[in-house]
Amino acid sequence: MGTMRREEQIAEAEEMLGESLDKRGFVKSLFFGNYAADTLPQYPVAALHDPATTKMADELRVYCKSSIDPVAIDRDARIPDSVIQGLGQLGVLGACLPRDCGGRALSQTNYCKILEVLGGHCASTALFVNAHHSIGPRAIVLFGTDEQKKTYLPKLASGEWISAFALTETEAGSDAGNVQTTATPTPDGEGFIVNGTKRWITNGGIAQVLTLIARTPAPANGSTRASSKPTAFLVTPDMPGFKVLEERMPKCGVRGTATARLAFENMYVPRKNILGQLGKGLKVALTVLDFGRTTFGASCTGTAKYCLQQAAAQANNRVQFGQRIGEFELVKDKLARMAAGIFAMESCTYQTAALIDAGSDDYMLETAILKVMATDMLWTIVNDTFQIYGGKAYFTDEPYERIMRDARINMIGEGANDVLKAFVALVGMRDVGLHLQGILQSLKHPLKNFGRLTSFAGKRLESLFRAPEVPIRNQQLLGEAEALSQATALFGSYVEKLLAKYKEGIVDRQYHAGRIADAAIELYSSACMLRRLDSIFDQHPEGSRERIDAYRTGSFAMKLSDRKLRRALADLWDNDDDDSNDVANAALGWEKH
Repeated sequence: MGTMRREEQIAEAEEMLGESLDKRGFVKSLFFGNYAADTLPQYPVAALHDPATTKMADELRVYCKSSIDPVAIDRDARIPDSVIQGLGQLGVLGACLPRDCGGRALSQTNYCKILEVLGGHCASTALFVNAHHSIGPRAIVLFGTDEQKKTYLPKLASGEWISAFALTETEAGSDAGNVQTTATPTPDGEGFIVNGTKRWITNGGIAQVLTLIARTPAPANGSTRASSKPTAFLVTPDMPGFKVLEERMPKCGVRGTATARLAFENMYVPRKNILGQLGKGLKVALTVLDFGRTTFGASCTGTAKYCLQQAAAQANNRVQFGQRIGEFELVKDKLARMAAGIFAMESCTYQTAALIDAGSDDYMLETAILKVMATDMLWTIVNDTFQIYGGKAYFTDEPYERIMRDARINMIGEGANDVLKAFVALVGMRDVGLHLQGILQSLKHPLKNFGRLTSFAGKRLESLFRAPEVPIRNQQLLGEAEALSQATALFGSYVEKLLAKYKEGIVDRQYHAGRIADAAIELYSSACMLRRLDSIFDQHPEGSRERIDAYRTGSFAMKLSDRKLRRALADLWDNDDDDSNDVANAALGWEKH
């Protein structure tokens, strides 16, 4: 990549992410080798046992069994209107919306509990709800005017209206800033004329209100990408020029969701329909995607729990070679890793939700990590479930081929996992790089910057001899805390070495970025698991079944994470990256002769 283009993309990314880049939450601190325990709230035990939410989840579970048929939804490629109405009556479609507009005002933690139920029953319905609620009316709650809230939220909360988030285009997917749909101001300044197309918009063809991202001219003249900025608008299908090109695009999985192609031909949108600020549409998009990624974790956890339950039953009942297949160690290994993965997914989901509920102003790396970890883990769990069931899983009279098809989109939607891994690594390393750059600048004037250099030297010496403290309340977890402390210190030192070697060039070292992201994912998920174990120990006495089961699974899961982390860091220096590039270039026809 050319230096100029790289600098342009970095500048665009920093402007897009805005002030959130300058805040340092838990994961950003890990990149310094620090364990900022005070930035993480306690694991939300009380919220997860909230009686009202438990009642709502139980009612939803009953409704799912009686009224939501995932086989029919997949076969007919449609969620029945009766199901949507029922979800509205249960309060699911307005779960987190304010009470004064008909919502249930659930916390993010308790909303995740609801999505976990749906995810364990029907992925299409879970995705429909997530698209409608997490990235639809949520944007209005966070960025809307009082008039917009009054106009749209009551009908969205009840399910009378469905919402959609129209961002993706042919040239804009994970590169969210590359939207090409334009919104040109009218001469009188009272509105905008929108032209462009959108695709793969969940609920897009059936929604009564959509959040549309389109480019508006920046204060400078012109309308190129460099001089225009994305803006969020609230639009409705009755606006002249709004066209549904395809209401339900045929697709591999989650077939029940209506995934649309849309077009806008000279569609007039009043200025009052701007959502948030002019030119700040990506802030709207990125903020609501953080919420959506958290509920991704919840729905994936629900599906994973169902898979483990079914896989364990098959391993207990299926007899081959005169033994139950659960007696074979290769099957045991799959079941153990499934249980450990679910413990990690669940811990990370609810700890991240608690972070949002606590009012943190920096959780973009945490939600990105959760989304990558949960969706990758679910894919592995589905695959292992398939293997345990054998050929039986391949046929459509069992649910597993549908679950497999449904699970695959998770690693692409709301930010492709490879893109999110690069995002985690580069945003996480940014502050460390800036800090090191400042130290290098200080070396040019050592006497003037003596205090700063002394402070840096002291911290480096301290980090060489002492890993960060990982506080716990229960001494039985001391070994896990010490292992996490050592891993955090190791991670921070490797980040520093990597930046010292490659400096700004690290932006183009995606093999290394992927490994750093993998290590960060394991660190954060381990921190979440430790928090959860500490809370479980507080709640249940020593020797109790709950405590024994949780420790056995959680401790094993943390050991697996530590092993993955150390492997990822070791691969930074011992790898086959050059050979990989050569083979890939040959496959691409880019061989040098």
